[in-house]
Amino acid sequence: MTVVVITRDRKDELLRTLDLLAQLPEQPPVIVVDNASTDGTAAAVRAAHPHTTLLSPGRNTGAVGRNLAVRQVTTPYVAFCDDDSWWAPGSLRGAADRLDAHPGLAGVVARIVVEPEGTEDPVVAELRHSPVPGPDWLPGPALGSFLAAATCLRVSAFRAAGGFEPRLWLGGEEELLATDLAVHGWWLAFAEDLTIHHAPSRVRDATGRRVDGLRNTLWYTWLRRPLPAALRRTWYLARTVPRDAASARAFARAAAALPWVLANRRPVPARVEARLATLEREQRRSTARQYVG
Repeated sequence: MTVVVITRDRKDELLRTLDLLAQLPEQPPVIVVDNASTDGTAAAVRAAHPHTTLLSPGRNTGAVGRNLAVRQVTTPYVAFCDDDSWWAPGSLRGAADRLDAHPGLAGVVARIVVEPEGTEDPVVAELRHSPVPGPDWLPGPALGSFLAAATCLRVSAFRAAGGFEPRLWLGGEEELLATDLAVHGWWLAFAEDLTIHHAPSRVRDATGRRVDGLRNTLWYTWLRRPLPAALRRTWYLARTVPRDAASARAFARAAAALPWVLANRRPVPARVEARLATLEREQRRSTARQYVG
């Protein structure tokens, strides 16, 4: 298992994460992608963690930095985490054991504990009680999507599905990859006894992230959902997101890329759409997934 961390201008938080990863009993190789930080991140990593592989693409690649890192991975599995999160001891081994035992499993999603309170992230309850139907052999509830910073994936599946779509950049980018994995016949599962800790960084642009996340949701919807489902979800979002400038920007940016979306539109087969429709109904009741900020 290789751990991949993407970062930008969070030097102190990244160094804490790398310190904690270095203490894991699994001693995983770690790859850091520095997305054009201006706070001395690269120099600090080289000084404090010289055995960590550091990639500096020279620009902010967003989630696509994970694609760059996976090209360097030589282990069969990869664990993602952010610069403000870290894996609990034994969790990477537990994830590898599950992936070893179930060759049809593309990835496992861990339980997320929010620090410093030590409480579960609200999304964990939704993962634990996922309504997505799955085969009996799955080692946990079947999932329709995943949270990258809490997930261990099979490298061969990630590469076959194409990794993260560069156009989405960052913000809900997992949904498209998860759907493409499902189209290829792979499954995702929640793993109750695996844990990742998350100490949410104060260095974040919540409004910018909301714009990108809503734009990406619209793009994903029209890239992969059949026409009736795409129309239904778009109308639902238009009625329920905050009526403000950020939402207007998101819809405008999504519409501006319509030629690209139509050129790359590949509606999923009925077996996958049935899962997505089930998940969509549950997400509408979610209190953990809201376009606010």
